[in-house]
Amino acid sequence: MKYGDVDVVSKSVRFQGFFHIEKYRLRHALFGGGMSAVMSRELFQRGHAVAMLPYDPILDKVVLIEQFRIGALDDPDGPWLTEIVAGMIDEGETADMVARREALEESGCQVSELQHVCRYYPSPGACSETIELFCGRVDAAQAGGIHGLDHEHEDIRVISVAFDEAMAWIDSGRLNSAAVIMAMQWLALNKEQVVRAWT
Repeated sequence: MKYGDVDVVSKSVRFQGFFHIEKYRLRHALFGGGMSAVMSRELFQRGHAVAMLPYDPILDKVVLIEQFRIGALDDPDGPWLTEIVAGMIDEGETADMVARREALEESGCQVSELQHVCRYYPSPGACSETIELFCGRVDAAQAGGIHGLDHEHEDIRVISVAFDEAMAWIDSGRLNSAAVIMAMQWLALNKEQVVRAWT
């Protein structure tokens, strides 16, 4: 089925702020034939983003960041998550441009090579956002410190960690957001080819 198989009866903006929420009344084609009844759905319009795992193939280290996340406010371990660099795609930017920009802004790392991993919907049941996921070659020996943009209220701590230790953090629950887990698992499956290409 395709977009043409959806009949939008009405659409309105219900909230406009840092993000915005639209309310739809729609019906869609059914796999068994015919159309569904008219239903109401809210859509969280966030824009589109890029996330990138900085990796040093010489030191076999990844560069991760820690920052406050409002979505994890009620997490028993606290709302500071260990993640990979990420940011929104602004008008006129390409995904690879954003990956390089965010690596510098959030971790202080220059990206010398960039490998596209995939494009995915993190929460398509309610949100239109897509994420372009990358792995980028960096010099982990230069990574560290506090980074981020003041006007975006960013307070980001950078950590450089051995790949195997970071993989263990998935099992322990320290890495608990989708982008970092997906990127780490992709690198685990493709590390031999990545190291060969980047060294």
